[in-house]
Amino acid sequence: MPMQRHSIVIPREDGGVEVHPLKEWLRQHPEEVPSGLDPTLSTSHQLRSALRRLGWTMQETSTEIRLIKSSGRADIEAVQELFNPEDGADKESSEPYFTLEYQLRDFLASNLPTIPIKGRRLRLYVDPSGRDGVEFPTAVGPIDILAVDEAGAFIVFELKRARSPDMAIGQLARYMGWVRQTIGKDRKVLGVIVAKSIGEKLRYAVSVVPNVSLFEYEVEFHLRPAHDIG
Repeated sequence: MPMQRHSIVIPREDGGVEVHPLKEWLRQHPEEVPSGLDPTLSTSHQLRSALRRLGWTMQETSTEIRLIKSSGRADIEAVQELFNPEDGADKESSEPYFTLEYQLRDFLASNLPTIPIKGRRLRLYVDPSGRDGVEFPTAVGPIDILAVDEAGAFIVFELKRARSPDMAIGQLARYMGWVRQTIGKDRKVLGVIVAKSIGEKLRYAVSVVPNVSLFEYEVEFHLRPAHDIG
């Protein structure tokens, strides 16, 4: 059985989630570390057991153990909807995908100029204060990636590391609405949802929503021989 990674899952107010490596997140949030434990010296098993005693919920797959901090049953159900595949799809896939959502976000943000959307060349948005468009803060939650094209139009990205539920369109619509009403007045606002797999429900939902595009990503990994020197 492969080693299971431990992750912290934090439900967001906008309906999405943040996913972080267990020990790394606890080191960054010492107030959340269970009494008597050290996030560096303690084992993941010790930390997860202590968090469960404090009321955290645990979800387990063959490759991952998720510790969910929630304020109620609605949070747990939202997390399950985001992580569980739709329509009876296989819960485990042999195809590679980004383990954590921030990996997908950082990859796309670093490669925006090489990723045309409907023929548009993109770059990260940077506001007057110098804040860039990665996890861009808004009154309705952080935008995964906020970009602009050569014509000045805004492109709002909503990212899902694996399968994207149809509720993603509601999240994206809120962000697009905020951009249009604030920094994007008199400018076109487009939306993009990126996921490893786009479900049928989401395809139906987007079919009646203008200015929103769906993309599925693929991960490729190649090895080539390293020739000896001389």
